[in-house]
Parts: sequence; C-alpha cells; structure tokens
Amino acid sequence: MRWIVHKFGGSSLADARCIDHVARLVVARADQAQAVVVSAMAGVTNTLLGAAADAASGQERWSDTLDGLRRQHLDTAAELLGDAPALLADTNEDLQARFVTLEQLLSSLALMGSAPTEALELISGHGELLSARLLSARLQALGEQAEFIDARQVLRTRPAALMVAVDWDSSRRQLEAILEQHPAQRYVITGFICRTVEGRISTLGRNGSDYSGSIFGRLLEAEEIHIWTNVDGLMSADPSAVPQAELLDHLSYREAFELAYFGARVIHPQALSPALERDIPVFIRNTFNPDCPGTRIDSRGHPAPPVKGISGIGNMTLINIEGAGMIGVPGTAERIFGALNRAEVSVSMISQGSSEHSICVVVPAIAGEQARTILEEVFERELRHHQIHRIALVPEIRILAIVGEGMTGTPGIAARLFASLARAGINVRAIAQGASERNISVAVDEADAERALKAIHAGFYLSDQTLSVGLIGPGQVGSALVYQILGAAERLKREANLDLRLRAVASSRQMRLSEPGLDRDDQENPLGSTPETLDLDRLADFINDDHLPHAVIIDCTASEQVADRYLGWLERGIHVITPNKHAGSGDLERYRDLRRQLERGSARWRYEATVGAGLPVIQTLRDLIDTGDRVLRIDGIFSGTLAYLFNRYQPGMSFAELVGEARAAGYTEPDPRDDLSGMDVARKLVILGREMGLEIGLADVQVESLAPQELAGTSVEGFLTGLADYDRAMAERLQAAEGRGEVLRYVASLDDQGRAEVALKSLPRDHPFANLALTDNVVAFQTRRYRANPLIVQGPGAGPDVTAGGVFADLLRVAVNLGARL
Repeated sequence: MRWIVHKFGGSSLADARCIDHVARLVVARADQAQAVVVSAMAGVTNTLLGAAADAASGQERWSDTLDGLRRQHLDTAAELLGDAPALLADTNEDLQARFVTLEQLLSSLALMGSAPTEALELISGHGELLSARLLSARLQALGEQAEFIDARQVLRTRPAALMVAVDWDSSRRQLEAILEQHPAQRYVITGFICRTVEGRISTLGRNGSDYSGSIFGRLLEAEEIHIWTNVDGLMSADPSAVPQAELLDHLSYREAFELAYFGARVIHPQALSPALERDIPVFIRNTFNPDCPGTRIDSRGHPAPPVKGISGIGNMTLINIEGAGMIGVPGTAERIFGALNRAEVSVSMISQGSSEHSICVVVPAIAGEQARTILEEVFERELRHHQIHRIALVPEIRILAIVGEGMTGTPGIAARLFASLARAGINVRAIAQGASERNISVAVDEADAERALKAIHAGFYLSDQTLSVGLIGPGQVGSALVYQILGAAERLKREANLDLRLRAVASSRQMRLSEPGLDRDDQENPLGSTPETLDLDRLADFINDDHLPHAVIIDCTASEQVADRYLGWLERGIHVITPNKHAGSGDLERYRDLRRQLERGSARWRYEATVGAGLPVIQTLRDLIDTGDRVLRIDGIFSGTLAYLFNRYQPGMSFAELVGEARAAGYTEPDPRDDLSGMDVARKLVILGREMGLEIGLADVQVESLAPQELAGTSVEGFLTGLADYDRAMAERLQAAEGRGEVLRYVASLDDQGRAEVALKSLPRDHPFANLALTDNVVAFQTRRYRANPLIVQGPGAGPDVTAGGVFADLLRVAVNLGARL
C-alpha cells in the first residue's frame, strides 16, 4: 500500500474545533493509506509533568490540576461526539479509565515523595493516549474508519547518545502483527511514547512526536511524511525577529538539520533521521492553511539560493582559553573537550586560530560558570606558570548560522556575511565553518543579535534591506525630501528590496517618532498633529533601534549645533547625510575628528548636496582623485542666487531693485545678505579644498562681499533700501566689463596650493561661465588629465527639489553600500 504519514502537533489539537478540523483535513485527502501520528493536546504534557512535580513535592494542588485536565478532555469529547451518544459513552469510559490510572500514579508519587524517571515517562505519555482517542473517535463519528494504535505496542527502543535509538527489526515485527490483526486504511497512532527493548514504558524525549512520525514513516516505507504545525513551513529566519522572513519551499535534509539545530523550532533535527535513511520526502505544513504546499525536505534539495536561511541559538556563553603555552602542545583540545564532556557540558560551537594561541567554545549560559571553573582546574598548572594567560568568560552570546547546500564552492559567501555584519556595526566574537561549507556560524553579543540577524538576512537578499531614517529640518528642502522618500518608498521596496523607513522628523523645537514609519498620508504634515518636544538624544536612540539593522540621520538644517552631533552619531554607527555645510567647512579640528572616525568606523557621512545641490560635484572630484589624477585648480559659480542676479543684470538696471525682485520671486534667502555676503560660496570652496586634502578654513578664503558692511546692522527692508546707494558703483563695474566685451560673474577659485578666492569677476563672453541658464551652477576642474580643456559640471544648483534630490541620491548611495540592489 502507498502509505502517507501525517503527524499533528499539540497546536493542531488545541481544542475540539481544532481536532474536528484535523479530522476533516485527513478525510479530505485522497491518500490510499494513512497513518496519523498525534501529540498531546496543546500544553497537556507540561501540565502533567507539573502535576507530577507537585505530587512528589507534597503540593496538594496536583489533584485540582488533574481534575482540570479531566474536565478539558471530557468537555472536548462532548463537543466532538454530541451527535453520536453511543460513541461518546465509549470514549468517556476510556478517558475516565485513563484518568483513574493517572490519579493512582500521582497518588503514588505523593506517597513516595519523589518522581522516578519511569513514573514520569508513564505519566507524561498519557497526553498522547488521550488525544489519539479523541481524534479516532471524531473520525468514526464522521463515518470514517480509524483504528487506534498505542505506540507502546509497536516501538522498541534503547538508550543512545542523543535521542533514543529504535530497534527497527523488533518494531517492524510488532507493527506488522498489529496491521495483520486490525487491517485498515487509516490508523491513529500515539506519538512520543514507546517501550524499551526490555519492555519498560518509555518516551522518545521532548519533541518526540515529530520523531514518532518519521519512525512510522520508515516502518511503513511511506511515500511521504507530512508534519503539520501552526506555521506554513520552515522560514528563512525567525519571523518574530525578521518580519520579512520568507517560506523556504525546498530544502535538503542536511539544510533542514542545520536550521533545526540552530534554533528553527518547527522541527527537531533528529526527527528527520529515519526519513533520511529511507529517502522519504518530508513536508512541513500548516494545519490551518492546508492549501499552502509548505516546505519539502528531501535528499536533493535545491541549489538556489546558496544561502537558504539564518538561524540562531540564544542564552549562550563564550569561554576563551588563550596563552602561548598552548602553541604546538598536543592534547590541549582533548583536555578541554574531555573535561567538558565528563561534566556533561554541551559545546555548541568551537573556534580555534591556526596559531593555536587560543581556543574558544560556546556553551549554554546555564553551564558557563561551571565550564570555566572546570577548565581552570584542568589547566591550574599552566595558569600558575603563565603558559595559559587566562580563561575568560563572555556572557550573553548568541550563535547565528547561515545555512545552504549552495554555499559549497560558491566564492564570496563569507565575504558577504562579514560585510553585512560590518555595515551594521556588529562585532563578531568568534567564527566557525565546517569543511562541508554548508554552515558558517558566528558568535555575537546578544544585544546586537537581532540587528545582526536582520542585516544578514537582508545581505543575502532574503528580505528587504531596511534603513531606519530620521530627518531633522522639515523646511523647504526637508519637506521636499519627505515627499521624495515617501513617494518612492513603495517602488524601491518592490523593485529593489529596499525598505526606507522614515521613522522620525524633527524641527527646531518639536519632533515626531513613529514606530511603523511615516507613509504618503504624512507628506503634507510630517510632524503630525501631536508632535512632542524636541530631544535629539531620544531621536538618535529611537533611530538607532537594535531591531533594525541600519540607522541614518539626515540633517537638512543650517545649524552649527546639529553639526556638532555628527561625531557622536557616527561613533554609534549611525550614518549621516546632509546639505548642511557647517561640519564640512567649519572648525578644522572637528572636521579632522570626523575624518578619523570615518576611517575607523563603519558609518558613512555623505554631503554631496553641500556644494552642488543635485549636481555630482564632490563625486566627480573624488573620482578624479581616487583614479590618480591631480587636481590643479577648481573654478566655479556656486550660487544659484548670484548666477541669477548677474545673468539678469543689464545696463540701466538698479542692482538693488533686481535683488528685491529676486527676493520676492524666492530666488534668495529671506535675508539676501546671506547670499550677497559670499560666505555660502566660501563654505563650498572650503569643502572642496578639504576634499582635495588641503587643510584650509574660511579664514583662508579671500571673500568679496556684495553686501556693504555699512548695512550689516539694518533690517532686511532697510538693507534693500540702503543698497540703492551702491547702485552707481555696481553700474560702473558692469559698464567697464561691457566696454571690454565681457560679463560680470561671481566666481570662486581654488588652486592646489590652497589659494582661495571668492569675488565678482569680469569674464570674456566666450568663457564657459558666461553663458548659463538663469540659476545654473558650474564647476571647472583643471587637472593633469584635463589641463588644456577643463572638465565641466553644469546644471541647476539650487532649489528645494533639486537639493532634496541630491540628498536622496546620497541616501541611496549609502543603501547600495549597505547591500541594496539598485
């Protein structure tokens, strides 16, 4: 017969509704022959063990606990079998008999004041006897044949190092005898319980019901084994930690073993062994979503993707043994592992450098101090003579493992793993990889574990690359940036697996922190209706959430105080993106500190928009330098406002009136002196000079201000009125330029010796700077390669949308560096 084995866990049998659903599910399948293996109803095994502990310790509440279980099962039977009174009576009689036995056993424990192992195994196995009886009765009430098998009549086992070992020949004979005596197309079989080869009642250990399903699959030579749970199958990571975890549709046995060992709780690693030995496909399915095909596990698996999933084991401790006296000394490892073995301390991970200077092991946290004490005793002599320097314990460790058959022979897997961790600012305590290359394990601090898991998962494109983003300064540029990010977020997530999560927005006095992040409905009012008082420390803590792998703060202010915070943010691993010029052009020592932090840290500082708004000015300069070119000179028009003024300024015009018109049209800052002073242009020149490696500051730039010093203390209106007194001087300069056939342009210049100037200059009409669109910026790079014909970068260099686009481009560059595919 073509047997299909179905195993249902406790979550699938939680109550009468669930048991009825399971019964109808197995009936609806077109299997030629079925073996249905069941766990106890949800929570029953733990409740029975708790009652046993109470009875053995003299706690009288075990009786009330048992009464509660009795009522639960009898009520479930009544709900399942209310339409079949005769079947209900038979079932109740059987259930009552089981509870009489349980009461006698628990009374015995109360008298003895102890709980022998055999008694506990006999008591804990009753949950499966009860649930199997209920399911078989429900199937019969539906008019289906369902023979009940107590697995203790079949399975014969003996102790083994891991789970118990099955005596296959004896078990097969027992099963064949039962099938011959009670022929049927469907059997309901108890999971978890068995007998030893000597005939004593025993169990297969915790999670033994999955093992039972696989055992009966092998005994029946089944075509398939279906393990039904409350999830759709094995996932690429723990969905509670990585919401974007994906269902794995096809795994090899070995991949499933590795994932299960490292914490994938859907199945116990040993449960697959009998299926592997007979090459029986195993399917992990969802009882409550039976249309989902689940995860198929077989000998072949599938080579793509090379990394199938990431799993982990928490509550671990790392112990490091190091010292020069270990180098070249045979037997050191044997002494370590022999001592831990004798103390029954399980070692989950081992790492040793080729120098043999140190060996580290990762053990369960509960055994950490014991293990260190044992090793200090074993190496007491070496410690005393300083041959071993120390035996150190590092608590709160989690092991994370990437798993996949396709990793074998695929270059770059380890590089991507460690790059993903480095980009997220995760320190790796220890590394282990077997020669099979099927698994690479790392030990990280528990505090970093969730962020590390998300970073690895996204790094192998198993989920979206998620950036936690905060924006400071929702003014004209900031508001435009909010529109751009929220408008593109859905497309980037769909097309590039990039999740830009704008989770915080702050003005000069208020802020909004949003756990799920802002959406398109927030574009008009990003601060929301109930902002809270600004606290930049809280904002940074919120953005730098351990539950998200990467944090970015975007500074769209012109604040010196915000710029002062960049170093602290970078030290914490928070990326900084800004059009704010203060950090790049201000205090030189602060700038040096930022540069030193960029060299030693993983966080990035991007500031393309500080010079050319959306123009790739800094990127072009970096490309020239990084490819070995030498920059000799930079000339440019870096102010869209001043470009507009001198493109419009013609003989006969009042320069003061032109400035007033430009202000009214929004082409200047609210106070035009901010543009006319030339300081904004000087800051841009300093930023470019420092990018060239010149240690210059604003004091090194000769600046010609077009805002008369005499008007410095006046109001804006007073300035505009007073500026008319200087129209004649400006008109004379324009007339002189016109007489030479030239034009006036406000130009910034810098050479490789650090000579820097910002001034109004007269240029020939055929000069590249003479014929620009109204608000264009232009930069000319004269280098060794571009000596005779400078490299020109030209285009709109001002405006909220253009500047926001430059900032957004920097954000996407950071995302690409973190592993996003754009």
